[in-house]
Amino acid sequence: QCAAGKDCGQDLSMNAQLFDAARAWAAQDPDQETREELLALIEAGDAAEIESRMGARLDFGTAGLRGELGAGPNRMNRVLVAQAAAGIRDYVNEHFKNDASVVIGFDGRINSAIFARDSAEIFAAAGISTMLFDGVVPTPVLAFAGKHLNASAAIMVTASHNPPRDNGYKVYLGGSNGGSQIISPTDAEIASKIRAVAQSQTFDQIPKSNNFEIIGDEIRQAYIAETASLTGEIENGDALKIVYTAMHGVGWRVTQDLFTAVGLPKPFTVDAQLLPDGNFPTVAFPNPEEPGAMDLSFAKARDVGADLILANDPDADRLAIGVPDSSAAEGWRRLTGDEIGLLLGHQMARRAVDEGRTGTLACSIVSSSALSKVAAHFGLGYRETLTGFKWISKVPNLIFGYEEALGYCVDPQRTPDKDGISASLIATALACELAAQGKTITGHLAELGALYGHYATGQISIRVTDLSVISNFMKNLRSNPPASIDGAAVKFTDLAIGTADLGPTDGLRFDLSDGRRVIVRPSGTEPKLKCYLQAIGETKEAATAGLASLNDAMKELLK
Repeated sequence: QCAAGKDCGQDLSMNAQLFDAARAWAAQDPDQETREELLALIEAGDAAEIESRMGARLDFGTAGLRGELGAGPNRMNRVLVAQAAAGIRDYVNEHFKNDASVVIGFDGRINSAIFARDSAEIFAAAGISTMLFDGVVPTPVLAFAGKHLNASAAIMVTASHNPPRDNGYKVYLGGSNGGSQIISPTDAEIASKIRAVAQSQTFDQIPKSNNFEIIGDEIRQAYIAETASLTGEIENGDALKIVYTAMHGVGWRVTQDLFTAVGLPKPFTVDAQLLPDGNFPTVAFPNPEEPGAMDLSFAKARDVGADLILANDPDADRLAIGVPDSSAAEGWRRLTGDEIGLLLGHQMARRAVDEGRTGTLACSIVSSSALSKVAAHFGLGYRETLTGFKWISKVPNLIFGYEEALGYCVDPQRTPDKDGISASLIATALACELAAQGKTITGHLAELGALYGHYATGQISIRVTDLSVISNFMKNLRSNPPASIDGAAVKFTDLAIGTADLGPTDGLRFDLSDGRRVIVRPSGTEPKLKCYLQAIGETKEAATAGLASLNDAMKELLK
């Protein structure tokens, strides 16, 4: 039935087109599960679900592809990935005419291995020297491999810390891009080539070949050797009890070998989360930042009397750290991303100066500005970038870069991306150094607060099912920014306009007259609106109180 004033003929025509597109997609789909999913929806006449899958297409952007597994162009599946691989193939052949090469890795998520193999077959058929990992691999090892092998492109099949039913496709480029993630306008050029393939070829018509090379342990061992050189043999390594979790991901094998290489004993492990499992049975969201995700780690730490918890996300490009805290309900707390950024930033800056090196510390605009104080203290450069390591890793002469979402780059020349494994090594070396002095991570943070000022940061994150909720909120807040927040006058900056130092991004910045700061932006990888808060105080208590008050004020505004 049609609602009053609605053009039913137009609706029926649109539905017919979508159902025809669904039949055509099912006809080329080589995956029995997604093909039958689509055919069942067609048989049931489920127009809403057909439109959900066929009415749009997952955008290929600077984050590559990321989305829910399922049938159709608006889901992650073998047809969509093949189209993406063919589009990237055409871009690589156009821009790397001589000796083009690509290296492909994948994590333990559902369908990651088959997406990677399909991609390898498509690149190989085009005469591109193609290397495929022999098994699951952490994202930072894949990023290292692209740089180490001087590849034209490196591709990682992963959805990182996204919900269990998601998967994704992450692209790095060599040449002038330095082996880091793609940025605009490269993403638009590749997206155009992907659309051209989708419009002209079915899955079976895209040429494929098995003429690719399988790589593996030699690259993992090269990564371990190079990363181990960041610290060398760690003294006093047996002074600490460390708990490690891979969050059902792929970080354990490389982490274990790295710790052995620097003389550290094997950590205690959260065995229920140690091996790859794309169903992520013990966590609702496989992200150490999410409530409850580290509960098993806290329990293990209590059982063994640990001093430190190290937690990677499923593809091991992020690091969370837990420390004992008698005031917390579990007896442990997770450090914020900014606290870890301060710890690692100070450590890497100190080491650079001790070794006579100069360079720059960098963080994203939503991260704590405490890093600027570290840079000034050591006489180093400082840069703020747009959110994402596609920007941070491109800062010239980078010594250390981070973003508050648990991403840290401590070896930018060899691994031009965030790396939760090398970051865990530096954090462990620091903890051992402090233990030898009778100190702790918590005590060291207090010392850094006294040196640089006390910064308190937090985040309000709102997950939505309808992305228009976020776009409408951003539009309304942009056109009607508050004159004051929490009793303080506000200086408003629309980050979409861009600044002399930053390109445009969809974000809103509010600098309060009392030194506090708020940045509101949509997540680049998940259906979330994020609000980043910062307060500064002469004491930790003052900064914490300022942050709490700001948090309450922003929750009220976000209603």
